[in-house]
Amino acid sequence: MLMQAIDGPRRQPSEVDFALLWSALLLLFFGMVMVYSSSIAIAEAGKFTNHQPAYFLIRHAIFLCIGIVAAAIAFQIPLSAWQQMAPWLFVAGVVLLVAVLVPGIGKDVNGARRWLPLGVVNLQPSELMKLFAVLYAADYTVRKMAVMHDLKKAFLPMAVAMVFVGVLLLKEPDFGAFVVIISIAIGILFLGGMRTRLFAVLIVLLLVAFAVLIIVSPYRRDRIFGFMDPWSDAFGRGYQLSHALIAFGRGELFGVGLGASVEKLFYLPEAHTDFLLAVIAEELGLVGVIIVVGLFAMLVQRAFAIGRQSVALERLYAALVAMGIGIWIGVQGFINMGVNMGLLPTKGLTLPLMSFGGSGILANCVALAILLRVDWENRQLMQGAKL
Repeated sequence: MLMQAIDGPRRQPSEVDFALLWSALLLLFFGMVMVYSSSIAIAEAGKFTNHQPAYFLIRHAIFLCIGIVAAAIAFQIPLSAWQQMAPWLFVAGVVLLVAVLVPGIGKDVNGARRWLPLGVVNLQPSELMKLFAVLYAADYTVRKMAVMHDLKKAFLPMAVAMVFVGVLLLKEPDFGAFVVIISIAIGILFLGGMRTRLFAVLIVLLLVAFAVLIIVSPYRRDRIFGFMDPWSDAFGRGYQLSHALIAFGRGELFGVGLGASVEKLFYLPEAHTDFLLAVIAEELGLVGVIIVVGLFAMLVQRAFAIGRQSVALERLYAALVAMGIGIWIGVQGFINMGVNMGLLPTKGLTLPLMSFGGSGILANCVALAILLRVDWENRQLMQGAKL
């Protein structure tokens, strides 16, 4: 008692990773502010929005509330239960991807069939499939751990499953989701013990496959040419990228001010979804972009740190799930930022946690809840070991 009085009351160890929690919350709510800023003009002018300036803000806020409630429920589910459900969730995801392609069931928007109409909202199965891919690939790797060196027994079954999913995604088409899901699966297999030589060969084969998919598709080929020199056809295939670059140029160091973007005024398509970062760059400048990049870097770093902690506690499934979520958020965020900055070809991928879109927000929130659950279970084990 005397020593305790001298030292002062001891702080109880935290039961959550506050760096992870706050980085995620800041991205979510900063995203809501920027979705409103980037969409107010098109919402006010659009007939389908009833000319309501806050149309997208209200919908995004509703999606965010649903996502947070779903996250609170997901956090209550033990990792062991997620592992048991993983194969069934993956099958459910495949069924949804098939349903999207069925005439009369899937909804066609701008030439892409990616949505299932559910009354007042649309469900995008490819967003849920990213989460299901993390859970399933982690479970598959744990089950195949003893034969991870064997190409036939370990890699080929997963490859068949991913090719089937890839075919469904390319039928929509959703090449961006295909790249993210393949990255998740291959990344988890590599972290689970895939041989480095096999991994290198696989990467080469994937690059060749991606090149073939681009060459045989005039649509993707045009996007590549537009990316290489957007100014050669600034009013055609280079339109989106050229206006995104103009937004970055106008923003300079500190931006033109929140709400003062010009590019969002019907110049930059999909400003509140795929090109949200360009609006951030224009309104908040380089400083705003650095803050967003820093928050994503913090989130991904914490995901991998939690994964390494799980490895130390001999919780392999939890480790692979945590790192898989880190790969997902990191790869998708990197691609979206690269597209906005002109470093990668234009691709229809949203900025995780920030862009407008109900399915994406829902999947991201549940994934972060699972990641927090992994961290919470790790802390419970470590506290139990100290007692």
